[in-house]
Amino acid sequence: MAAEAPASQALSDLGESIAGALGEDVLATEVVLGELMVRIRRDAVVRVLTFLRDDTSCQFKCLMDVCGVDYPDRDERFEVVYNLLSVRQNQRVRVKLTTDEDTPVPSVTAVFSSAGWWEREAWDMYGILFSDHPDLRRILTDYGFDGHPLRKDFPLTGFVELRYDNEEGRVVYEPVTLTQAFRTFDFLSPWEGAHEILAGDEKAAEGDG
Repeated sequence: MAAEAPASQALSDLGESIAGALGEDVLATEVVLGELMVRIRRDAVVRVLTFLRDDTSCQFKCLMDVCGVDYPDRDERFEVVYNLLSVRQNQRVRVKLTTDEDTPVPSVTAVFSSAGWWEREAWDMYGILFSDHPDLRRILTDYGFDGHPLRKDFPLTGFVELRYDNEEGRVVYEPVTLTQAFRTFDFLSPWEGAHEILAGDEKAAEGDG
């Protein structure tokens, strides 16, 4: 615990330094699970990440990930999360901002070229828009895919299924068809127990007797 306290204090001090330098662009800073988290204004993301990359006390020169989180009950349902690493300082920082389905987030590809594919993934999976992205198109799903599969309101079954049609000699898309609307597994209920003696349980039943 003694070793953790100075590290946590150092991150808190860094958070205060970042907030002091960036002013109103930073909404809040806190240390969560041993990592510094910085909440920022959406329109300030390019300025903030440029500062974190170039400032001598930060030097977060590695953008490790950009991802989305969906909170459907919020007015701005999406959080966009940027995870950065400073090899020089041996520290990490997590930058968060919020947006909705219609408001684009400024692309940071001009600051970190690696953001290109991650922003495309956030668009593909969540439908988060990024303005000034050089090539914002789907990266994991097909070109004609309907919807964004990591949204909380996206159906688990999806909308279409594909299969290879031998007669047509190609892959075809069809509406999802569930052959079994409800499934019952009476013999696997952990609350009620097995109603039948399963194969292999005969010896256990004889031993209980």
